Amino acid sequence: MGIRILLIEDEDAIGDFVARGLREEGFTVEWATDGDDGWHRLRTQVWDMVLLDWWLPGQDGLTLLKKLRQAGCDTPVLMLTARDAVSDRVRGLDGGADDYLCKPFAFEELLACVRARARRPGATAGTVLAHAGVQVDLATHRAERDGQKLNLTAKEESLLVFFLRHPDEVLSRTRIYEAVWDERYDGLSNTLEVHVMELRKKLEAHGPRLIRTVRGRGYVFGIEPE
Repeated sequence: MGIRILLIEDEDAIGDFVARGLREEGFTVEWATDGDDGWHRLRTQVWDMVLLDWWLPGQDGLTLLKKLRQAGCDTPVLMLTARDAVSDRVRGLDGGADDYLCKPFAFEELLACVRARARRPGATAGTVLAHAGVQVDLATHRAERDGQKLNLTAKEESLLVFFLRHPDEVLSRTRIYEAVWDERYDGLSNTLEVHVMELRKKLEAHGPRLIRTVRGRGYVFGIEPE
């Protein structure tokens, strides 16, 4: 979990490179490989950021960008393209792009652009999740409990973010695993239990237990009712 990014890119090598890299940095990434699928996801889901290729099968990136802005959506859009002429950059920015990155690019450069956009005024408030004294800033990846910093791994942060998005709600192991690990839960792996145990230790170093086990059902995050 984390900041939700939609990547619309038809080149497999670039798409895999970008999606894997951003997920390792704690971002939640979905990948559409053509303009039509991209437009469907833009219309039916809410995104914190869009990484948009210019040349796409189906509707091209500039067309998608203009349609998105005409629909009144102000989600930040970073254009990814091999078109590096000044006139193309102007067309992209005039079409509604917030930034423009020319291929080929280094992952560190892309990551810097994503983080900078997430820190822009007006974006920060929407990137902080908080409940029961615990908060995570999705832009800076800083996690705290009652003002005390939590030193979390990327996966522990993703797990905590999922709990913060669903406070006081009983969450099944299957639902948590498939959301945080982005793969089907086989019912045998103890990966989830190990990460919950480690996250509990770090949270409970600064206060009472917040992640409770509901026997036979899963976990719930929040202050236990009296």
